[in-house]
Amino acid sequence: MTAEAPTAPAVAHGRLMPVTVHFDDLDALGLLHNARYPLMVERAWAELWQEYGIRFDGDWVAAGDACNAVKELRITYEAPVTRPGAYAVHLWLERLGTTGLTYGFRFCSADGTETYAHGTRVLVRLDAATMRPAPWSETFRTAGRTLLRPAH
Repeated sequence: MTAEAPTAPAVAHGRLMPVTVHFDDLDALGLLHNARYPLMVERAWAELWQEYGIRFDGDWVAAGDACNAVKELRITYEAPVTRPGAYAVHLWLERLGTTGLTYGFRFCSADGTETYAHGTRVLVRLDAATMRPAPWSETFRTAGRTLLRPAH
C-alpha cells in the first residue's frame, strides 16, 4: 500500500495556500499580531506567483510583473487566532486590469472552513525605469485569469 501525498482542500475559486503561525507571531495577549496577517498573505502570494515563474530576484528591471506597488490594503479581523499551528490563506483576484489588479484574501483554518480575517489589496504594475504604471505581461494575465473569482 502506498501513501498518497496530501492534497490542499478545495475552494470554489482561487487557491488555498498553507501557512504556519509560530509562537513568536503571537502578541503579549497570545493573539496573532494584527501586522502578521498582511505579512502572511504577502508570503502566500509570493509563493503562489513563484509557481507561475513570477518572482523578484534582486533586479527590478528583470523582475517584470513582480515590479509592482501596493496602492491600497483593506483588512477586517473576524475572529482571533489564539494558537500556533497550521492555517491557510485563500487567495483570488477580484479584478485584473491593464496596469492594476485587486486581489481578495481570507486568513483561514487549514481546511478553509473558518475565516479569521479577510480583505483586499490593490496593486499597480510599475515600469522599473520610470516608476509609472505599466501593463501586465500576457503571461501574467493568463495566470491571473485562472485566479479570477467568478461573477456573482
